[in-house]
Amino acid sequence: MKVRALQAASMGAALLLWEGAARARLVDPLFVPAPTAVAAALGQVLGEALPALGRTVATALVAYALSVCLGVGLGLVIGARRFLGDVLSPFLLAAYGLPKILVLPWIVLILGTGATPAVVYGTLHGLFPVLLLVIGGVRDVDRSLLTTARAFGARPWQLYSRVILPAIVPAVLAAMRLGIVFALLGVLVVEMFAGVRGMGWELSAFANAFQAPELFASTLLVSAVAIAIGLVLDGLGERLARWR
Repeated sequence: MKVRALQAASMGAALLLWEGAARARLVDPLFVPAPTAVAAALGQVLGEALPALGRTVATALVAYALSVCLGVGLGLVIGARRFLGDVLSPFLLAAYGLPKILVLPWIVLILGTGATPAVVYGTLHGLFPVLLLVIGGVRDVDRSLLTTARAFGARPWQLYSRVILPAIVPAVLAAMRLGIVFALLGVLVVEMFAGVRGMGWELSAFANAFQAPELFASTLLVSAVAIAIGLVLDGLGERLARWR
C-alpha cells in the first residue's frame, strides 16, 4: 500500500507541477497544454476518435497474431536445427537491424492503401523480435533433456510438445510482449505516413493542426490500450507459467 500511495502522490505532484507550469506560461501551451485542457479534450476525442482507435487495435491484433504465429513457428524450426540457424543467422540479424521504414514505400506501392499494407507492415515489424527470441530460447534448451527424451523413445512431435515448448515459455512470453509493441507501432507508422485511416492518422492530423490537447488525449488513449493489452498478456503469461 505504501508503494501505491507513493506512486499516486508522485503522479499527482507531477500533474500539479505540469498544470502550474502551463498556467504560468513557463511552457508554451500551443505545444504543451495543461492537464485540465487535455482532460477537456479527452471527451471530444473519445467521441470522434474511438472508431479510429478500434480500427487501429483490430489491425494491430491481426498483425500481432500473424507475427507471433510466424515467429514462434519459424523460431521452433530454425532453433531446433543448428546448421540451418547458423546459415540464416546473419541474414536474420541484418533483416532485424534494417530500418523497416525503408520497405514501407514498397509495401504501399505493391499493396496500395487500406488495411492490407498496415497488416503486412505491422506483421513485419513484430516478426523479427519474436523470431529471434524464440530461436534463442530453443537453442538454450538443456540438451540433456532432449537426449533423455530420445532415449525413452520420444518422437519429434513429442520433443516439441513435452520438452521444447515448456522450456521456452519465458522466451515466448518475452517475445509476445515485444511483438504487440512492435506490431502496434508498425500499424501506427503506416497510418501516419501512408494515409490509412486509424489512430495514427488522427494523431498526425492533430499534430499538423497544432491541436496539442487533442494530440495528448489521443496519445493517452493509445497508451491506455497498449497497457491494457500488456496486462492481458501478463495474465496469459501466468497461465502459461503454471502449465510449464
